[in-house]
Amino acid sequence: MDATVKTQDINDSVTAIRSVGEGPPPFLHDAVVTLCAPSFVISQADGQLDGGADGFYHGDSRALTRLIVAAEGIALVPVSGGLSGADGADFRAVLRGLGEVTADPVVALRRRRAVSSSRLEETVEISNAGTRHVRFRLSVEAATDLARMERVRSGAVPDEVPAEAVDGQLAWSCDGFAVRLLSTPAPDALDAATGRLSYDVELAPGRSWSALVVCTAAHADGDQFPAAPADQVPWRAPVLRSADRRFDRWLEQSVADLERLRLTDAPSADDEGGRADQFLAAGAPWFLTLFGRDAIWAARMLLPLGTDLAAGTLRTLARRQGRVVDQAAEEQPGKILHEVRRTAVEFTDMFALPPVYYGTVDATPLWITLLHDAWRWGLDPQEVEQLLPHAESALSWMRDHGEAGGDGFLKYLDQTGRGLANQGWKDSDDAILHRDGRRAAPPIALCEVQAYAYEAARGGAALLRAFGRPGADAWEEWAERLADRFRKRFWVEDAQGPYPAVALDRDGQPVDSVTSGFGHLLGTGLLNGEESALLAARLSAPDLDSGHGLRTLSSESVGFNPYGYHTGSVWPHDTAIAVHGLVQAGFPRPAASLATGLLTASSGFDARLPELFAGHGSQAGPRLAPYPASCRPQAWAAAASVLVLRSALGLDADVPGGTVTVAPAFAHEYGPLTVRGLQVAAGPLDVTVTNDGTATVTAPEGLTVLTGDEGRRT
Repeated sequence: MDATVKTQDINDSVTAIRSVGEGPPPFLHDAVVTLCAPSFVISQADGQLDGGADGFYHGDSRALTRLIVAAEGIALVPVSGGLSGADGADFRAVLRGLGEVTADPVVALRRRRAVSSSRLEETVEISNAGTRHVRFRLSVEAATDLARMERVRSGAVPDEVPAEAVDGQLAWSCDGFAVRLLSTPAPDALDAATGRLSYDVELAPGRSWSALVVCTAAHADGDQFPAAPADQVPWRAPVLRSADRRFDRWLEQSVADLERLRLTDAPSADDEGGRADQFLAAGAPWFLTLFGRDAIWAARMLLPLGTDLAAGTLRTLARRQGRVVDQAAEEQPGKILHEVRRTAVEFTDMFALPPVYYGTVDATPLWITLLHDAWRWGLDPQEVEQLLPHAESALSWMRDHGEAGGDGFLKYLDQTGRGLANQGWKDSDDAILHRDGRRAAPPIALCEVQAYAYEAARGGAALLRAFGRPGADAWEEWAERLADRFRKRFWVEDAQGPYPAVALDRDGQPVDSVTSGFGHLLGTGLLNGEESALLAARLSAPDLDSGHGLRTLSSESVGFNPYGYHTGSVWPHDTAIAVHGLVQAGFPRPAASLATGLLTASSGFDARLPELFAGHGSQAGPRLAPYPASCRPQAWAAAASVLVLRSALGLDADVPGGTVTVAPAFAHEYGPLTVRGLQVAAGPLDVTVTNDGTATVTAPEGLTVLTGDEGRRT
């Protein structure tokens, strides 16, 4: 296949993503992204902001499109650059030919970037290590289009907004969004028409010169979701030391990224407690806001670090839980939302979302399960009890709205004609395919959503019973009826044996493609032991296991595309969920293999795993291929590192029952291993695992630690 065809395949795939507008999203695979939500910077590998999605963004708006450092008449040659943590980056270049007496460069430029909420700082430093005086003109060129994020993502190239010179600064504003750029020291010349700041630099041997360029951005009506305070991180930062340094580095970078993805939600005036809650934005650049499903999964994965994030996420979503039937927003009583934006998002005439959009079928059962799991990990019972009315409403939604249609399965159908055609986590238009490549006709009942509903009904029943509320028996019976229906209707068979279809279509017929969704069924209780064994074998087969993680669609299916958003790519969170499910179901060996694939992938992406990457697989060569428009960092991709660690340790908690379990599943493969900074019941949990799998655990007083076979039986 030639390069032209490959490029066309990529373009076809990214055009399909959520049906967005004027063209495919800009490519990001070689970008450097620094962030402190709700602000972030996308730049090229040399530090320059110039074209495509490059820019400084704040609150879903682009504050700068261009920030270019240049030396007049002198070649600026990049030599290194990259991240320093999550909110900083460092770039170096040499001014080739300036002051040189040998072949060695002597005049160097260092550009250090720091991002905080609504603020970008760029320190530009020039040093002269030569023996000659040098003199040159340095310029910093800035420009912006003040574009909304959906315009950037659509591939549009909006017109630039003219700058004004105000009190020695460059200033731009439009529709209540104001941007200012200031330099210290002041430039020798400032040209608002070109956005250029110019400096006449003269350096003696051994001397240096620097300037600090600061850009600030603000919406007149404030931030929809303000940044979380840097000193109020809602978890203990874990420290992992293992024999596989890839794991240590992956966890460290992931936690750094997660800290900078935090946003806060201010309670309403009549909100009990009046607390400001934290949750994780979904990812940069496209989804740096509240997404129900993403925030829930990320908080659930991070429960071993503490329950505060889960509590904040639960309350933030509960405040916006559906109350009425609103077809335009797809809101229904008890339903948990899909996403929140500052304004309505209109990609095309045929695809537009209101500011608060409820088009998701899985966020509601997942919310219930997060509440249940947070309770088991030690969330204050009083906080749990305050959220139980919302859990009851969510359970009622599953019965009264989610399974509307009479067959007892949770399903979805976009009734607006302008929303998401698919409303599970695989939400691109072509995500749900028959094995022969045909798209499934809605309404669609996804296999993993039935597993989420089963788990939610069982978890909801446990909460109702524990807190003396009625309905527990009824919801357990509801779950068992769902499991029986699932067993009768979803299971199909091919040459490799039985497996669950990815979905049922409009006519109730199985959509028979083989997908990574198998991993979401394991460990939920929906399957029996024989069924779990069948899926464990399927997940281990090379058509799904790429060697770097699970492909979203079997490579043997018609429609498989390694660059397909949900039709052949690899999503780290998806694989991590399968790793955990396999361990829960009693299959540590295939879990370990998938985890190793993710570790290999983490090295290929400098320990910052993206939202997704191409599903070519390890047999296609040692280098991973990125998905060009992927978010990086992404909350649940980063949180996957914690879920894999939890799975390796065989870690679980039942604080109401007074136990914590550490039954190492495959941690010995990274042994000796020590992790400090985990948390259960608001107390520290430290674990050491030797090469032979023996675990030593320090847990909070009052909890019984179950290990080895005893722990596995629980």
